[in-house]
Amino acid sequence: MSSEEATARFGAVVGELHRLLRRVAAGRANRIALPEAQVELLLLVRAEPGISGREAARRLATAPNTVSTLVRHLTDAGLLERDRDPADRRVVRLRLTAAARARMADHEAHRTALLTEALAALDPAARAALLAAVPHLDALLAALRRRP
Repeated sequence: MSSEEATARFGAVVGELHRLLRRVAAGRANRIALPEAQVELLLLVRAEPGISGREAARRLATAPNTVSTLVRHLTDAGLLERDRDPADRRVVRLRLTAAARARMADHEAHRTALLTEALAALDPAARAALLAAVPHLDALLAALRRRP
């Protein structure tokens, strides 16, 4: 397998791992998985409470009206709060609700349990190699985040 093929396979495996973990963790929690765009917005708001809708659109590289739609759906679902900025009433500030924080923590607990079970099924050398790769995967993620 060439380096290019191995890189493509790596990307495919990471993507499938992500999708599978989301589906199975949601199933274990007895919930329907949220759409990926909604999850991305929730993760961004968790990382930056009070972020504006406009800044969220910029950070997610999407149109402001798309974020407005996501915010409306998440607000209707009781997962997001939107407040007007007291200094500029045209600006909407976003915050997670307690229900969103609980749902996200529950999802993370199910995901961790799934990974723990799957890693335990691997031989010790494979498990150690995957866990040793975590700092390198963090560095890869940071490099990808720095790209425009």
